[in-house]
Amino acid sequence: MSVARRQVRVRYEGEVQGVGFRYTARGIANRLEVTGGVENLNDGSVQLVAEGPEDVLKQLLLQIRVSGVGRYIA
Repeated sequence: MSVARRQVRVRYEGEVQGVGFRYTARGIANRLEVTGGVENLNDGSVQLVAEGPEDVLKQLLLQIRVSGVGRYIA
C-alpha cells in the first residue's frame, strides 16, 4: 500500500536569514526523509517547500518551530 504524499509551501518571516534557519530546516527534513528545498527570498523571508506523507510534514513543521531557530520566526 502506498502512502499519499503531500506538498507544503511555507514562508517564514522575522529574523530568519543569517541565523542558520535553512541549515536547521534541511537537517530536520533529512532526518525525517522529506524532500524539497529551502531558500532565502529577497524580502528577508525564507521559503520552505517540502514533500512527504502528511503526518511527517506536520512533524517537520513542528520540529522547525520548536528548534533553536524557531525563536526567530515572527
